[in-house]
Amino acid sequence: MHPTFKFLKFHIMNVDDLIQASEEAADLMGSLSHPQRLLVLCALADGEKPVSQLREELAIDQVRMSQQLMRLRADGLVESRRVGTTVYYKIARSEILLVIEALQKAFCPDASVKPGCAGRDRGEIKETSAATVKPLPLPRRSRTKS
Repeated sequence: MHPTFKFLKFHIMNVDDLIQASEEAADLMGSLSHPQRLLVLCALADGEKPVSQLREELAIDQVRMSQQLMRLRADGLVESRRVGTTVYYKIARSEILLVIEALQKAFCPDASVKPGCAGRDRGEIKETSAATVKPLPLPRRSRTKS
């Protein structure tokens, strides 16, 4: 029996490296844990966009958009640049784009649901065909203060 690449990679990696990688992945998942942040990142998967275009495409008001962009910037997921009074945003790291593309593939298989991957186009939900398989929602953990 020949060991697979996946088997070798897992057994060759240092446990400390695995711990570090899992912590980084958990941090990323925390950053992605808000639907509006996911919408913004999905919209930016196509490339850099000004805030005004993001707001129009995703039907997110100015205050909430600013909050989500601030969090995404603080977490290092997006970068911004200013041209005059217009601020443009783009995805900062290639691994973020890979995760967003995987999420789009899993949860937004119909290409007609872009922009924003959640099936929203200027605030309206588009209908999907009955043949579209929708993933089951994950069970929610109860959030208790400790």
